Amino acid sequence: MSYSPKKRATKQILLGAAMLSSAALVLTGCSGAGGATGGGSSDEKVTLTLATVNNPQMKDMEELKKNFEDDHPNITVNFIQMEENDLRDAVTKDVATKGGQYDIVTVGSYEVPIWGQNDWLVDMTKLASDDEGYDVDDILPPVREMLTVDDSLYAVPFYGESSFLMYNKDIFAAAGITMPENPTWQQVGEYARQLKTDDVNGICLRGKPGWGELFAPLTTVVQTFGGNWFDEDWNATVDDAKFNEAVTFYTDLVKDAGEADPVSTGFTECLNLFTQGKTAMWYDATSAAGSVESPELSDVAGKVGYVHAPVVETKESGWLWSWNLAIPKTSKNQDAAWEFVSWATSKDYIDLVGNELGWSRVPPGSRTSTYEIPEYQEEAAAFAGITKDIMGSVNPKQPGVNPQPWVGIQYVTIPEFQDLGNSVSQDIADVFAGRDTVDNVLKKGQTLAEKAGEAQK
Repeated sequence: MSYSPKKRATKQILLGAAMLSSAALVLTGCSGAGGATGGGSSDEKVTLTLATVNNPQMKDMEELKKNFEDDHPNITVNFIQMEENDLRDAVTKDVATKGGQYDIVTVGSYEVPIWGQNDWLVDMTKLASDDEGYDVDDILPPVREMLTVDDSLYAVPFYGESSFLMYNKDIFAAAGITMPENPTWQQVGEYARQLKTDDVNGICLRGKPGWGELFAPLTTVVQTFGGNWFDEDWNATVDDAKFNEAVTFYTDLVKDAGEADPVSTGFTECLNLFTQGKTAMWYDATSAAGSVESPELSDVAGKVGYVHAPVVETKESGWLWSWNLAIPKTSKNQDAAWEFVSWATSKDYIDLVGNELGWSRVPPGSRTSTYEIPEYQEEAAAFAGITKDIMGSVNPKQPGVNPQPWVGIQYVTIPEFQDLGNSVSQDIADVFAGRDTVDNVLKKGQTLAEKAGEAQK
């Protein structure tokens, strides 16, 4: 993966961002690595501490970890589940200060190349290639590329995803609306306003502040409207007309036809609203489909249609992301940590999820072989094919209308982006609340982006 940030400033910037937002950290009770050391040899008891995001796939992993512990009686794995924003703050602070609190961390595809270049993560290249039966070549190529820096693999994917539009087929049929396979945002806006009632939202879109929350979907909207964070020479373009048009469209759509409390609504809250039949459409991660189609978790299982991400000026607009497991270099239990990481990202784990929890809950988007499993093909027929197609269609090198000097769709792979995206998203919360305007918010964002862009020139 090509990578442009200047390393000299990276550690200070990431640590500074973590410190500034550390008020939300939930560190109490996050005890260290259990006091055990060593590599997980047969006679030595090891307790691993895993910091992870609290999404359905990770909760499934915690539910199934007993299978690993039964096969590895010397290893215990303690999960610390956090909201996405809190997780980023906590693990960034820990690895940047060499705190050694975690043996395994869940990190996104944005962080992996930056942390790998900072020498914060264990190089998994040899571990994965030497692990008989792991089959590292089975990892989906675009996902593996995002996790590789200078031919070194610094994390392995638990699941990968793009984004698509989900819609409630019963609601659309009752209204006499036919959803196109490749809708435009203008069409989606029209449908959402038409379907909005006192009991059902026309659409759910993330409004919770955080670059990984609000700006995951919103950046794709900006790009398909023709805007972006920077031009190809790292000149900031946050106050450009196309960026403004996209943010105005997004915030107006949420206020007109979206959820009642957008500032408190992220992925998890939209998932709950959609699976309870309280919203007609939801634009978000393809990985949500497993929960949406699970009869145990969803009231709308079997009643949902899936189409490509809405567009304006681009052919595709889906994002590309993976949640991954990595081992900080500060872990004293690296061998035992790899034992768990390889188990949780293996073909055997995917089979275990399918047989124990249902094939619709299998972690998607990580391995090519997943899409060749007959049971998964049957259970995930509604969304598996389109997920694989979109992941192979999006272009992380140029997701928008114009060229960009980084690889990535819904984020900019520079360390400054974490603070930039978080700050602008916080200000957009005031737009949702009616306390500020898009013009003012983007003017302030432009100033921050200019400083970030100058650091790359």
